[in-house]
Amino acid sequence: MQTLNIIRPDDWHIHLRDNASLQLTVPLAERTFARVLAMPNLTPPLTTMHGVLDYRERILAVAINQRFTPYFALYFTNDLNASTLREAKLCPWILGVKLYPQGATTHSDWGINDINKQFENLSIMEELELPLLVHGEVTDNTIDIFDREARFIDTVLEPLQQRFPKLPIVLEHISTTEAVDWVQSMPAHIAATITVHHLAFNRNHLLAGGLRPDYYCLPILKQHQHQQKLQQAVMSKNQSKFFLGTDSAPHVQDRKYSACGCAGCFTSSIALPLLAELFSAHEALPLLESFTSINGALFYQLPINTERLRLIQSPWVVPQQYTTDDLSFIPLLAGKTLSWQCQPIEDQSNE
Repeated sequence: MQTLNIIRPDDWHIHLRDNASLQLTVPLAERTFARVLAMPNLTPPLTTMHGVLDYRERILAVAINQRFTPYFALYFTNDLNASTLREAKLCPWILGVKLYPQGATTHSDWGINDINKQFENLSIMEELELPLLVHGEVTDNTIDIFDREARFIDTVLEPLQQRFPKLPIVLEHISTTEAVDWVQSMPAHIAATITVHHLAFNRNHLLAGGLRPDYYCLPILKQHQHQQKLQQAVMSKNQSKFFLGTDSAPHVQDRKYSACGCAGCFTSSIALPLLAELFSAHEALPLLESFTSINGALFYQLPINTERLRLIQSPWVVPQQYTTDDLSFIPLLAGKTLSWQCQPIEDQSNE
């Protein structure tokens, strides 16, 4: 039986949701991840220190492992101001500010509709070295959904980077060759998160043989050649600008599987096993640890975790659903068999 011991991973882009959902999402996340960066697109969104600190307490109230550490990003709204940004820089739990183009994805109604009106805030963020975390898609309905990330890079991100050359930027959940090439061409303070589902799947999984809402996410899954480019980026020894952000996004069953299913893949419980399977298939297992456990911490200037996690090449079946008395979330690959699994926390080794 093949085993792999790695530094306990972090998830630098996750949707834990709120209230009753936390009873499911937090325990699942902390089984694998030492730290997470929880997204701020709640209802209402996280726009103040008070909101962030209250949300942090709600998360920690249901956490089992007291070492589990949630971090946060503020939601970039039209009401963002210099005072809030300076407070955010001083808060140890806030790692950046999340930019959602208005209408780009779930709960993005409070997002920015004209980035050119935000230059004062962006200048302050550059001064503070406070990272801008970007959902990189244009929202113009005349632009094909498969081209929206590439168009965003050309028309929004590239001009933004040229105007604010020292601003730290994380291009979130990248899905295209254009995104990989752009990030690789940029200085060290420009990086990207990549999800497990964009690495493991392409648009054939979503569309071939019938529409599969469980594979529907935003940015949408792209063609095979884009998937291959993402794999090459993280399975290269020169992968330091890329790190794991699962974008795990649970939706209640009747909203995900409906005539207009919600965008998002619930992957917290399968992320590491699926990555181990994928890296193993490409003979790249030695590179898994840096992608999941090192690169993101270095970018955010945080210490590397000291705890370790063991992956075992042993089959297991993904549960059909995760439920509480009030909720039911279906994970991606529900009912499927994966060939790797994480060792339970109590059996970990410090080897």
